[in-house]
Amino acid sequence: MAEPKTKYDRQLRIWGEQGQTALEKASICLLNCGPTGSETLKNLVLGGVGSITVIDGSKVELVNESCVGQSKAKCVCTFLQELNDAVKAKFIEEYPEALVDSNPSFFSQFTLVVATQLTEDSMMKLDKICREANVLLIFARSYGLTGFVRNSVKEHAVIESKPDHFLDDLRLNNPWSELKRFAESIDLKVLDPVAHKHTPYVVILVKMAEEWAKAHGGALPSTRDEKKEFKELLKAGMVAMDEDNYKEAIEASFKVFAPRGISSDLLQIIHDSCSEVDSNSSDFWVMVAALKEFIVNEGGGEAPLEGSIPDMTSSTELYVNLQKIYLAKAEADFLVLQQRVKSILKRIGRDPDSISKAMIKSFCKNARKLKVCRYRLIEDEFSNPAVSELQKYLSDEEYSVAMGFYILLRAVDRFAANYNSFPGQFEGELDEDISRLKTAVVGLLNDLGCNGSTVTEDLINEMCRFGASELHAVAAFIGGIASQEVIKLITKQFVPMVGTFIFNGIDQKSQLLTL
Repeated sequence: MAEPKTKYDRQLRIWGEQGQTALEKASICLLNCGPTGSETLKNLVLGGVGSITVIDGSKVELVNESCVGQSKAKCVCTFLQELNDAVKAKFIEEYPEALVDSNPSFFSQFTLVVATQLTEDSMMKLDKICREANVLLIFARSYGLTGFVRNSVKEHAVIESKPDHFLDDLRLNNPWSELKRFAESIDLKVLDPVAHKHTPYVVILVKMAEEWAKAHGGALPSTRDEKKEFKELLKAGMVAMDEDNYKEAIEASFKVFAPRGISSDLLQIIHDSCSEVDSNSSDFWVMVAALKEFIVNEGGGEAPLEGSIPDMTSSTELYVNLQKIYLAKAEADFLVLQQRVKSILKRIGRDPDSISKAMIKSFCKNARKLKVCRYRLIEDEFSNPAVSELQKYLSDEEYSVAMGFYILLRAVDRFAANYNSFPGQFEGELDEDISRLKTAVVGLLNDLGCNGSTVTEDLINEMCRFGASELHAVAAFIGGIASQEVIKLITKQFVPMVGTFIFNGIDQKSQLLTL
């Protein structure tokens, strides 16, 4: 099927064929298809998810003449299907809250559930249902000029985290024997000026770092003065002013000063209790267990080599040879890790070939960038709050409005449970609603253990003015964020947000609260 590949050409450049295939296999369930839900789904339908199921019990009040009075779920489904006929779309005319209560097993058929505009009680129930069924879950809600997005999944492991800035894996501070030998075979004091200015900076730095270590008891430059001195030595090696390779070496010298071995983030992952694997462990943790063994043994404290080198000023011959050395080492590391994965699988009673070569290869290439995200149960966050975090956010000028909105979004649900309507929803009751909402806020803050903390009068008044409306501009923004998170979770690429994302439309600010 060549057609979709051109159809999704642009996004394929971002998440590749594997990512697109994951999307095309995914089935998404949307709860409530108001502006927030429709905007979220629109982005996913255009992106080519496999199937969507829209659940909403309400009727259309305003779209166009032909839709008024019809099922909202049906209309939204029809419009979405028009955007991409490759997506299977169906709808169920039922209120999501009723479905959560009456038929919890319904949700286990989906890859991911996007729950929009749910109140606290339904959120907690749905969260438990999806965790038990191992279904990914995202909550999204827009409310006047504010809104939130919150992912909820027991654990999400990312191999292709694709960080924006990451240090090349060149091992200049810890070269292996072949790289050392290659560097030794090249003379930096070569008399031919053309050869001198075409020695790759990797070779210059490996040689200079070795020289430095010999004179400093095996240690590399660490203090500011030492680093400065090292750069001066590089400068002194230049024969002419136009030697780009030496300029590159000076610019890249920080790669020599970087600490050897693995990062604290990776250390945390390999020491996670999940790396003690058994027959129930996921493929990810089996590979982490193999990585742990590799680092201690063949890796000598380092992760497998990635194997790619950046562009640099060099003669073609030296560049190609250098490339071969890096590729050979990466391949050798991969073969060792693959062997370790197979023997671990055998040991835990699984088929030694049950993790594909492509998967292990990708894991090797990204071993230094692994990420594991874990999310608290919503009920746990609500009933067992991290009081010190809450207080810190409430008293921090930078975060107090976002935190105020978080408190208010929960307080309006308490209000609705008591009065069967949201504050400010009906005209003429605004003043009364403001004092009722204030009472709900004080009660909530006390229950959260934040006695004495307050949310400003202004914010409480604003929240009542919102009257639980879904403004399209806010819904489009919240839906955009939610659909990005869906794609991260389904493709297992990039790192999803951990915490509660709050949008503050008054100041046009977005913030992430870890609660």
